[in-house]
Amino acid sequence: MQYRPLGATGMNLSRLGFGSMRLPMKEVDGSQRVDEDIAVPLMQRAFELGVNYMDTAYFYCENTSEYAVGKALKGWRDKVYLSTKYPFRKDFRETLEEQLTKLDTDYIDLYHFHGISTRVFDNQFFESAVAGAIKAKEEGLVRHMAFSYHGKPEEIGKIIDIGIFESVLIQYNLFDRSNEGAMAEAKSRGLGVIVMGPVGGGRVAGLPKEAAEKWGVPVRSNAELALRFVFSNPNVDCAISGMTSIPMIEENVAIASNIEPLSAQEIADISASMDENKRLANLYCTGCNYCLPHCQQQVNISAIFQAMNYLRVYGLKEFAQEHYDSIGTKWMKGTKADACIQCGECEPHCPQNINIIEQLEECLQAFG
Repeated sequence: MQYRPLGATGMNLSRLGFGSMRLPMKEVDGSQRVDEDIAVPLMQRAFELGVNYMDTAYFYCENTSEYAVGKALKGWRDKVYLSTKYPFRKDFRETLEEQLTKLDTDYIDLYHFHGISTRVFDNQFFESAVAGAIKAKEEGLVRHMAFSYHGKPEEIGKIIDIGIFESVLIQYNLFDRSNEGAMAEAKSRGLGVIVMGPVGGGRVAGLPKEAAEKWGVPVRSNAELALRFVFSNPNVDCAISGMTSIPMIEENVAIASNIEPLSAQEIADISASMDENKRLANLYCTGCNYCLPHCQQQVNISAIFQAMNYLRVYGLKEFAQEHYDSIGTKWMKGTKADACIQCGECEPHCPQNINIIEQLEECLQAFG
């Protein structure tokens, strides 16, 4: 395993971290919770292979991820850096103490303000959370403060200016390179940079194998392509992956342990190809959502068309179907294509002049 310093924290993190948002689940007394009999050995296998960064959060896995992570860290606490997140839903100190109990630990190595953007300044808990973070750090309950970021890339400096953060967790992968400038700014200002979604929620790992061959990049798997791309960015200190099986852990660890950066030409070729794919996808639907308020049936038109983009432009058949199937669940609002009554109210509002009714019928044929 390779390790890199995380900004000025003094921590040396493994290039690959373990994200605990997708731990295996089971039903207990009518509720979903982490299946610790499976999840704990998974995490500990990663530790055995050199992964020394564990990422969790208050709400992951129906609020049970922290319990499982705490159990996995038994016997490993002094060898693994632990991260969790403050969700801005209740008192900072009360939340932190609850998490310390769930994790069965005396301190958090890296404590994140969870999923913030500049809107955090309007949150009723913001000022007390900043004060609470400073106090918790002084008391040793928190070693270092960080934030996970989902805001506009050009606004990240306003969050850094708060002055308490030493690291940022941010999305970056082949599909989404919009945060490259934000990562560079964070790095230039002395923060560590940890990447989430390095395989794009499964999208990059699902790319047809011939994609890498087209770019002339010799890889054994699409997961290798995805991770090598992320690790080639000099501003990335660590990438966290939600690994769900021993083979996945062993493959990702092998990649992170024997990483050979992509060449500048390989990165340029890949970026150009992905930009062209994005251009082709945008010719179909840009996801502007101007159509959605006019659908009485609440058909999630842009999400349906995004699924078709995954299928038509990127060739991601399984991922496209999973994306489509998630519409109408707790993960994604709205209804599927079969709810369309062909009233035509949406079509005049589409800047792309898409024949929405016809395209929805195609999507229904493709996804069922």
